[in-house]
Amino acid sequence: MAIELLERSASPAAAATWNADTDDTLLCVDVHDETHDVKSFTFVSPERKRFAFSAGQYFMFEPGIDGEQDGRCYSISSSPFRSNAITITVKRVEGGKVSNWLHDNLKPGAQVRATGPLGRFVRPAAKKYLFVSGGSGITPVMSMAREMADAAEPVDVVFLHAGRSPKDLVFRQELATLAERLKGFRLHFLPERIANERTWSGLSGRISKEYLGLAVADLAERTVMCCGPAPFMRAMRTLALDGGVSPANYHEESFDGAALEDAVTSLPQTTEAKTFTVQFSKQGKTIEVRADQTVLSCAKKAGVRLPSSCANGICGTCKSKLVSGAVDMKHGGGIRQREIDSGLFLPCCSKPMSDLVIDR
Repeated sequence: MAIELLERSASPAAAATWNADTDDTLLCVDVHDETHDVKSFTFVSPERKRFAFSAGQYFMFEPGIDGEQDGRCYSISSSPFRSNAITITVKRVEGGKVSNWLHDNLKPGAQVRATGPLGRFVRPAAKKYLFVSGGSGITPVMSMAREMADAAEPVDVVFLHAGRSPKDLVFRQELATLAERLKGFRLHFLPERIANERTWSGLSGRISKEYLGLAVADLAERTVMCCGPAPFMRAMRTLALDGGVSPANYHEESFDGAALEDAVTSLPQTTEAKTFTVQFSKQGKTIEVRADQTVLSCAKKAGVRLPSSCANGICGTCKSKLVSGAVDMKHGGGIRQREIDSGLFLPCCSKPMSDLVIDR
């Protein structure tokens, strides 16, 4: 019996690790209602491979709805210490093609195509943190909070979560439990309005300078991790910097909330634009891209597996090795000059100037 138990406990450690370059299929094993319009979906590798990721990273899901290769990015909400599975937490979005499909169709036992882990919204080493989330933007910082709890190490964290009403506060009960058990973890909920929960005893309204002064008196001393809708992050960024937070200590997710509902659009065709061939060497695929089109937009339409997020040259998710050829790249800071010098480029903001070979 002792030998059998030892073999069972050793088997997970011996399992292979998920390879972000070659593995692309996840198996759904659980669906859980978090709120009236938010669900958590838990996935494993069909081959039971282990996942190695950092809290704050995400996966890009491509469910292939109506035969289209539409990808959406969802942050991992589970702890990196639970390496046998990953969980994403998705809010139903009005008009959201992928989020609504997941809510309505994805059941345990179903498989879905996914790429990851991706992203650079990762917690840096610091003595004090402020986690700030709005709505479903809670997912990456929830992964960080769960990681801290699993590590059982001393922390100094203020966790501020905002929502439309108390019923919209995702992970409300779990966060309250964490605050009770994890020393140095202070929790603040800020619903914009009380709605029908008349027993709500806390403050309500929108995040403000006055509120932060009460909730986080030592704001300037903290490293801030922020994720939520774009207007929410803009407001928090201004408040944090005005409150003395160093720009180097302020970090936010690059896409709008936990679900990126981006649409790949093509430019109008022109007769003058020259057409070039773009070869993806690892996938054995070759496509045609006009000189007035980005590599990413055409790759997506052709079904080429290419991770992406912001599509504006900001996040660096699509960073790829250019084996040969030249591109006109106009990025927004998602790639460093030394990376460009080493042959990397961002397909999302690059237009071909010659035939290309890409190491993807």
